[in-house]
Amino acid sequence: MWTEFLANSAGIEGVYAGAPPVLESVHIHEISLNRDGPVLKLRFDLPEYPAKAPKKWESQGYNTVQVELCLGGVRDIALEGFSSDPIADIVLSGGEVIDVDVVSNDTRIRASADTVFISNISAYLDAG
Repeated sequence: MWTEFLANSAGIEGVYAGAPPVLESVHIHEISLNRDGPVLKLRFDLPEYPAKAPKKWESQGYNTVQVELCLGGVRDIALEGFSSDPIADIVLSGGEVIDVDVVSNDTRIRASADTVFISNISAYLDAG
């Protein structure tokens, strides 16, 4: 499970009652690099909404969970292709060094980093 690689899995585990969805067919919204760290940020929608979402989200009528996954201490990165609406699978692996592989029909991102953590978990109403 991808959460075993997180430095801070409690938040996502709590939202999904210990069973977060796999990172397959996620809608990528943003990929960014920041020299401070250096950090690679992936912002994407999870493929499933939690069965028992937080009350605040339920009261707002939200139906989509969005996560900002950050890789800190990026050692290397490769980006091939991109599109306006990439739907990708994200795979985390490794040991001391965490590897991420983001693959869609149009895009491939490979990176290695010292740590991976969730910097934000939010929800919104996806009208699409």
